[in-house]
Amino acid sequence: MTITYSFPKDFWWGSATSATQIEGAASACGKGKNIWDHWYEKESNRFFENVGPETTSDFYHRYKEDIKRMKEIGHNTYRFSISWSRLIPGGRGKINPEAVTFYNNVIDELLAHDIEPFINLFHFDMPFELQEEGGWENREVVEAYARYADECFRLFGDRVTKWFTFNEPIVPVEGGYLYDFHYPNIVDAKRAFQVAYNTMIAHAKAVEAFRRHHIPDGTIGIILNLTPSYPRSNNPADLKASRIADLFFNRSFLDPAVLGEYPQELVDILKEHGHLPTAEKGDKELLKTNTADLLGVNYYQPRRVKAKENIPNPYGPFMPDWYFDMYEMPGRKMNKYRGWEIYEKGVYDIMINLKEHYGNIPSFISENGMGVQNEERFIEKGEIQDDYRIEFIREHLKWLHQAIEEGCNAKGYHLWSFMDNWSWMNAYKNRYGFFSVNLETQERTAKKSAYWIKAVSENNGF
Repeated sequence: MTITYSFPKDFWWGSATSATQIEGAASACGKGKNIWDHWYEKESNRFFENVGPETTSDFYHRYKEDIKRMKEIGHNTYRFSISWSRLIPGGRGKINPEAVTFYNNVIDELLAHDIEPFINLFHFDMPFELQEEGGWENREVVEAYARYADECFRLFGDRVTKWFTFNEPIVPVEGGYLYDFHYPNIVDAKRAFQVAYNTMIAHAKAVEAFRRHHIPDGTIGIILNLTPSYPRSNNPADLKASRIADLFFNRSFLDPAVLGEYPQELVDILKEHGHLPTAEKGDKELLKTNTADLLGVNYYQPRRVKAKENIPNPYGPFMPDWYFDMYEMPGRKMNKYRGWEIYEKGVYDIMINLKEHYGNIPSFISENGMGVQNEERFIEKGEIQDDYRIEFIREHLKWLHQAIEEGCNAKGYHLWSFMDNWSWMNAYKNRYGFFSVNLETQERTAKKSAYWIKAVSENNGF
């Protein structure tokens, strides 16, 4: 077999998941309630086919067999998240011993199979009691998060060296405070920007706590969904639209996380609309001295924008898209199940940008994947023939390989996800896994892509 695309030594091959999306046992084993448990109780109709977070893929009880499967398909790394409401029910105070046992077991099981655990501390799952206090709008919740992070480093830092503070921190901002697809379903840009700002303060405080632990070879970073903003044309109006979309959706987290400061143009725009978040004394220094060591990059689709067609309604709430309209590029390749464009070169453009403007920070593709509905249509001889997923991964990997050839500091590739999981409001509508999950029996079955990635990992290329 000729390897055309060969990856650097010790490249990270693996997948990513999050606590709420796979663990299940949502009201068992001492776990407190998070915002998803609460929202599902309140409005189950907003979740696809009324499927909630109670059982999901039952990783809580099946982690041993799942980790064995990870090893079988060539994983050498695996990212999961800790559920804050499981570890510290209510978000503050006493630690749940059953949670400590569970996460210790998961870590030990991964290490026993030579799979390096990557731990993320927060993946959209605010403890409900803290959301009742205002969630990330409240600086006291930021302090509670810093204490939670500190406990995690203390409990698990003896075996885990790769840590992440947040996954896609812009999503709770967009979903919870701008566009109404996450709890608390508030539409208020001023509050949204405060949430975004306080999240970055929480990140910096967690980084500060991490450094106090002096974990040998320990690195801490953040996972951002970077979505390149492509202008419709080189017309100055389109270029400005794409630059401002990039400021709001990428640089609002990327700049403070990696460079330790906010872009001035973003500050000016927020000031002009009276939407600057409230800061506290010492915040600037905190951000400047606690930047990320490592960056996880989640990439699914590009953002294509053009200049506004119409002047925004002056009586409507201020939104980032006062500055741009979305643009549908003719002839684009689509994942028609998810309604997302597939544009593999985006992964290369992100990496080049990190190299040229962000000090070539060590980074990796921490999520990339393809969600498809009713995959049982593609079963032949008991196996889902997901050639579309293999093609999706392969074409992204080619561009990642190109970026590495050009000197980008990319260390790995993680698919979203190891197995089909619960995708928030979409529940199990679109399936993303190397393994399918039967929701009735919880049986896992390898898809064709599982065998393909095994070969890629074993050959460190394809």
